[in-house]
Amino acid sequence: MKFLIIEDEAGLRQNIADYLNGDGNICECCASLKCAITKLTDYLYDCVLLDIGLPDGEGFAVLDFLRNGLRNESVLIISAKGSLDDKIKALNIGADDYLTKPFHLAELKARVEAVYRRKTFSSNNPVIFNEISVDLHGRSVEVNGHSLTLTRKEYDMLLYFIANKGKVISKNAIAEHLWGDEMDIHDHYDFIYTHIKNLRKKLMDANCNDYIKSLYGIGYKFTA
Repeated sequence: MKFLIIEDEAGLRQNIADYLNGDGNICECCASLKCAITKLTDYLYDCVLLDIGLPDGEGFAVLDFLRNGLRNESVLIISAKGSLDDKIKALNIGADDYLTKPFHLAELKARVEAVYRRKTFSSNNPVIFNEISVDLHGRSVEVNGHSLTLTRKEYDMLLYFIANKGKVISKNAIAEHLWGDEMDIHDHYDFIYTHIKNLRKKLMDANCNDYIKSLYGIGYKFTA
């Protein structure tokens, strides 16, 4: 998953990033409202971890930005403000959950995963696409009941394709989703072609149908 952590407390921000990165996620960080809006203007994310109390404004402005832009990021509020009014306001304008500081990182992770599953896959686990079965808890994949060994990037790419099945996905969108800011250092998409080629080969070697369709000059579509 790709996260944007909007938190002005440096120590907490780094602890969250380190903890989530340990599972192979991508975490980008902001310490201000201005930085957050800039990031959200330039990139797409799976989940936004949002502190309400920022040095240059209230985090509620981020929720307004996402709602007005019809964005689909999951949003989990992480705030020292635990009043009922703040919680109701946050949930009413687009937050998916609200976690009051202090909290355990394990609880944060569990809530993030629950929100993401609920929003992306309607709480289904495993996620099934024809002969492909993805266990979200174990981060494992089976094809026709047989286990498939994938790298982290291949697993994340497959899940991204399934979540967006039937949609045309640009090479840029794939790069942003899987590599975040790191994609800016690349001047071509050879690294995407390589991962897609390897993922397709592993699926087909397991007697899976070829669902990854290349659209020349546009991107890819995952479809039966």
